[in-house]
Amino acid sequence: MKRREFMAVLGAALAAPAVISAQGRASLEALLDEAKVHPQLRAIAIWQEGREVTARGYNGFTPDRPTNIKSASKSIISALTGIAISRGFLSGTDQLIAPLMKADLPRDPDPRLAQVTLGNLLSMQAGLARQSVPNYGRWVSSPNWVRAALAAPFEQDPGGTMQYSTASTHLVSAILTRVTGRPTISLANDWLGRLPRFSVTSWQQDPQGIYLGGNEMAMSTRSLLAFGAAYAAGGAGVIPPEWIAESWTRRTSSIFNGQDYGYGWFISSTGGRDVRFGWGYGGQMIYVFPATDGLKPVAIAMTSDANQPSARTGYREELHTLAGRLVQEL
Repeated sequence: MKRREFMAVLGAALAAPAVISAQGRASLEALLDEAKVHPQLRAIAIWQEGREVTARGYNGFTPDRPTNIKSASKSIISALTGIAISRGFLSGTDQLIAPLMKADLPRDPDPRLAQVTLGNLLSMQAGLARQSVPNYGRWVSSPNWVRAALAAPFEQDPGGTMQYSTASTHLVSAILTRVTGRPTISLANDWLGRLPRFSVTSWQQDPQGIYLGGNEMAMSTRSLLAFGAAYAAGGAGVIPPEWIAESWTRRTSSIFNGQDYGYGWFISSTGGRDVRFGWGYGGQMIYVFPATDGLKPVAIAMTSDANQPSARTGYREELHTLAGRLVQEL
């Protein structure tokens, strides 16, 4: 089958509703009705076995309306890295970043900067002081975000504990731009745009025009679902299967919630199943339940008000529980 024919078949499959029992659909719809109690919830979309099961909008939003997915975009940066490696633009996660960033290195760099690898950035183990809360505002107010990230002091050696920092994934975005000669929004809409319904509609840039790796990316809930569905389907001919396995391998764990972390993906469980998920501020979630023990692969995308917190309020945990309940009904 030719590529164009394959994509047409895949698109038709994604557009068609999945077949589930009447009892299962009733239970599923009841759970989606219950979700209305969350005032910051915007949309939920569910995929299983090659098809969209259902999609629901809340509070005046629809699953097709673009929204800021915040740090859930770190999972997308990871996917672009895996594709870049498969296409020969990068040698692998052990590749040292200093030779790639020569023009932006500090004048007298800490020797440990020469030890930082691409994998360290993706797993948040670079060792550099993190530029997320409470340092995020100061970092994005700097005249050159890449140089500011590389000039941050080391708080530990590379490969140590997780230092959650959007600056790390922004450096990956800069590296992708440098080695391909293309902006990362172009890479996303070209490489991942081969997935039906996937599209990045807007994305913030730094003062030098580098797209912000790991934050301030907008897409629809259905677009986020298409991305997760590709992972659930083993790559869908777009994301290398070996990269999925590599990015879902535990590298470290979060100091905030103790959950394991790979390359842009958290590794956990809910609803009695293993799950890999990306999480963005406010409750932007992409859940991927791999096929295990005869259970079918499932992807669930949830988007929420990006201006309200989700971790300290307990809302994120409520979404985890909801995802677990939803997958149990499929």
